[in-house]
Amino acid sequence: MELINAVGRRKAAVARVYFKKTEDKKGIKINGRDLHEYFPIKDIAQRVMDPLTTVEKADEFGIHITVAGGGLKGQAEAIRMAISRALVKIDADHRKPLKEKHYLTRDAREVERKKFGKRKARKSSQFSKR
Repeated sequence: MELINAVGRRKAAVARVYFKKTEDKKGIKINGRDLHEYFPIKDIAQRVMDPLTTVEKADEFGIHITVAGGGLKGQAEAIRMAISRALVKIDADHRKPLKEKHYLTRDAREVERKKFGKRKARKSSQFSKR
């Protein structure tokens, strides 16, 4: 198997995932660091592993990930989407269980911009008649 790559996005985060089936280097490297070093919070690290545990392929690949932008949760969900897309490229049978858990669906919610005359995007100062 040659190198398989995929892109995932969430909020401002963009993740590029590269799968390589190797015997020696298994595990997940994110921006050159180990998964649990990059995401020390177990809940967020579990989001990255969810698609691999869903299709039961957790220890078969060496995965190299580059991720930029956003916060930790946005990056984790971007990585989750990219891993899911790569797994579908590897085997089309993985599509059904991943789609049922909504790992292949792009969450399009973005932060609304701040408007002038307002404190935030929609919050206004209190109205005073006098």
